[in-house]
Amino acid sequence: MIAISLMLALSQAASAVGATPAVEPAQAGSSTRAPVAPLPAIPDELSTLPELKLRRPQPDATALSFFVRDEVRAGRCSADSPLRLDLAVLVTSGGQLRRIRPNAIGCPTVEQYASGVVMRMARGNVSPPLEDRWYRVSFTFAWQ
Repeated sequence: MIAISLMLALSQAASAVGATPAVEPAQAGSSTRAPVAPLPAIPDELSTLPELKLRRPQPDATALSFFVRDEVRAGRCSADSPLRLDLAVLVTSGGQLRRIRPNAIGCPTVEQYASGVVMRMARGNVSPPLEDRWYRVSFTFAWQ
């Protein structure tokens, strides 16, 4: 997960400094491939994004909250219950998740945990949009 995040961060950094779009190398016997299309822009306000609809229901929020509770109790995260976290999810026209960006809440371990949960929940569980598009997933973690 860290390697994927690092690769995504590096690719974003390269595009941010005006690098030319990446071009995949031509394979033997194939024509030259077109440049990779730019990602759709993510809005500043995630609440404007449509909610990601899953074909199968997502796991019980209570079960997902145990990790967050343990992070808070261990002092690795300073948060109150309930804790809401919104994530922006880029879904390709093939129904694959291309990028997940959690809204920063000051608790990186919970942000990464929620990103992983979204990845598992959405694998093979998302209807493909007509074009690459950003969606929103929201979690409310609650514990006592």
